[in-house]
Amino acid sequence: MQGNKILSVKDLNQMVKDLLTDAIGQIWLVGEISNFSRPSSGHWYFTLKDDTAQVRCAMFRNSNFRVGFTPQNGQQVLVRASVTLYEARGEYQLVIDKMQAAGAGLLQQKFEQLKQKLSEEGLFDAVYKKTLPDNIRTVGIITSSTGAALHDICQILKRRDPSLHLIIYPTQVQGNEAAAQIAKMIQIANLRQECDVLIVGRGGGSLEDLWSFNEEVVARAIFASQLPIVSAVGHEIDFTIADFVADVRAPTPSAAAELVSRDKLDQIRRIEEQNQRLSLAMDYYLMRRREMLNKLRHQLQTQHPQAKLSKQLNRLLTTRHSLYENIQQYLLRQSNRHNSLDKRLSRVSPQNNIIYLTQKLSQKQQQMFNLIQQKLVKSKHQFAMQTAQLNSVSPLATLERGYTVTTNQAQTVIRSREQVTVGEVIITRLKNGKLVSQVVEIE
Repeated sequence: MQGNKILSVKDLNQMVKDLLTDAIGQIWLVGEISNFSRPSSGHWYFTLKDDTAQVRCAMFRNSNFRVGFTPQNGQQVLVRASVTLYEARGEYQLVIDKMQAAGAGLLQQKFEQLKQKLSEEGLFDAVYKKTLPDNIRTVGIITSSTGAALHDICQILKRRDPSLHLIIYPTQVQGNEAAAQIAKMIQIANLRQECDVLIVGRGGGSLEDLWSFNEEVVARAIFASQLPIVSAVGHEIDFTIADFVADVRAPTPSAAAELVSRDKLDQIRRIEEQNQRLSLAMDYYLMRRREMLNKLRHQLQTQHPQAKLSKQLNRLLTTRHSLYENIQQYLLRQSNRHNSLDKRLSRVSPQNNIIYLTQKLSQKQQQMFNLIQQKLVKSKHQFAMQTAQLNSVSPLATLERGYTVTTNQAQTVIRSREQVTVGEVIITRLKNGKLVSQVVEIE
């Protein structure tokens, strides 16, 4: 039609191929293999189906050489593939770049998901890794009590360091209840605090056999442990979640035993080296002491104590004689000085001055007594005169002559009738008392 672009079949298939690739991309898929073929080119071609549908698949040589098995018809597999279109026939197909047996594949996918989750939470970070103690005396082992791993660990520890004390925390290492038991034993060991380090592990096996050590509950128990934990699961090529969380990963249980123990022969060698160094140090010390002793002996012979005592005795006698003469001279000088001072004191004796001052004091006391008597007589006379003057002007004297003094309640003297009102209370002071009256009438 006019205005519409006309496509070729090739163009159409190319557009559909690009659409499928962009819209769906890479996916994981589980299915059963059928019609499997492997031509001389090395590529694999087969159909992947389930009960109700099927799809054609191709896995090219550069991808299938990494698969560790040869697929068989009827086998369940887990594949990672890109959805595309085979342009020559116009059929869509899967181009597979990774294939695993279905059981192990699903577990591997679950393993990768949990690994990524715990890694993002920081459970694998080196900052949380605890170092193993330098002097390990007690080792805790969390594993099956009947497994070969326990036997290998005990044999190596017995051979390398028989002094180590072992504590076994038996648990299942395979099955549905194994993970919970392993985590519980880690918690019990931390509560008891009876060992210096823990070995957690088991012998080798398939991914399904080792799966208990890929459980989240075990990983979190290891991370929460206060005791350092050495993970020893499977063989050297086996890696579990426990290996990533543990403080130290040992490739095998035997290697874990070697990590936590000291080699008996190496310890003996180190002790012998230390003993040799101690012997050399002691020999050198004794040599220095002998040299010092000889030096002191020589000094003792050249400076005998008897000679020193004689010399010190002579010095003592000389000093004693000199001291005696100095004391005698000092006493003589002090005696002469005392006599001189005694004569000077006699000449300036204060006794005469004391007698003179005593007489002068008596005179002053008599003068002071006379002045006080005169002052008292004069004061008495003045007091009598002032008393007579006061009595002459005292209102009490007026009262003595029969007069009275009248005041209101405010103690104001009433001198005129204007100062009082009818009904007012007035007070009249007499010679020997007072009268309280009420004004009845004013004239």
